[in-house]
Order: sequence, then structure tokens, then C-alpha cells
Amino acid sequence: MNMNPTNHSDDPNGVPTPTLVDIRAMSPDEFAQFGVTKLAYVKPVIVNGTQGFAIHAADGTPMAIADNRDLALAAIVQHELVPVLVH
Repeated sequence: MNMNPTNHSDDPNGVPTPTLVDIRAMSPDEFAQFGVTKLAYVKPVIVNGTQGFAIHAADGTPMAIADNRDLALAAIVQHELVPVLVH
């Protein structure tokens, strides 16, 4: 199943056309991975006695640590991901 959210071949101007996905036809594994590559979450952490904010991929893979929450969110958006806060 193609879960790529865009199709670059339809528009001569290069504007992506959304691709529809019928989630009812997805397997449990496909559903679990749906959107994973588009999300990242931020959670407060303490590293070497210093407060920071860890950035993780949706699957839990550590990606980076930022000094403050706003910087962490900006880094996520800059990399074209959607930030999600974890409390």
C-alpha cells in the first residue's frame, strides 16, 4: 500500500496532489506506521544535571536535545515534521 501523502506526477506546475488512503484496508502493521515519518515528539529531560528537551521520532528513536522547548519545536518544524508534546 502506498502511504505517501503526495503524488508529484499529476500537476504540471509541480503542486503535489493529495493521495487518499482507505485506512479500513490497512493491515495492523501498516496502520501502526501510518504518519510515523511525519511526527516527532518533545519531552522534558535532565541530561548531566541540566534541564533540556529531547526530540524523538514517533517510533521513539532519539533525534536531538534542545536547550528549551521553543527551540525543540522550531527544529522539528524546520525539518518539516509535526511536533507533538509529551507531558
